[in-house]
Amino acid sequence: MSVTANGDDRGFRSEPDPDYPGWHTWQLHDSTRFNSWMFPKLLVRADSDGKARLRMFPEHRHTNLGNNIHGGTVMALIDIALFACARQLGIIEAGTAVTLDLSVQFIGAGKPDVPCDAVTELLKETRRLVFLRGVVEQGEANLIAAFSGTIRKPTAPR
Repeated sequence: MSVTANGDDRGFRSEPDPDYPGWHTWQLHDSTRFNSWMFPKLLVRADSDGKARLRMFPEHRHTNLGNNIHGGTVMALIDIALFACARQLGIIEAGTAVTLDLSVQFIGAGKPDVPCDAVTELLKETRRLVFLRGVVEQGEANLIAAFSGTIRKPTAPR
């Protein structure tokens, strides 16, 4: 399913993932753009508690010299999660929405080769803005970061 604001096929693809029941893919149709290059496989789902989560699968390319997930990887995951999770929660459609502000507090090291989730919840929605917060975790035992961010909703196509 394409979810671009203007209806073309250059946007995101989100469909049930056959290997992970209850999860949906979250991929760009254009594999040469940042999201696809940085994260070849992303999954998203809405949880029963009203939160949504975006899952990445760390690879060697996502690590730093300490063999932990690089902070830039964590921040990129969070930025993508603001949009993927807002869409999964039915708040926005994908398209030309933009990040207005993002604050990240790093708490612990992320381990390579363990799925990593950005768990996101809605704080408030206005006509044009969405305020979100969340955490990045690996399982329940490893908290990597906390974050809050504001996105501006996409403008309607003219």
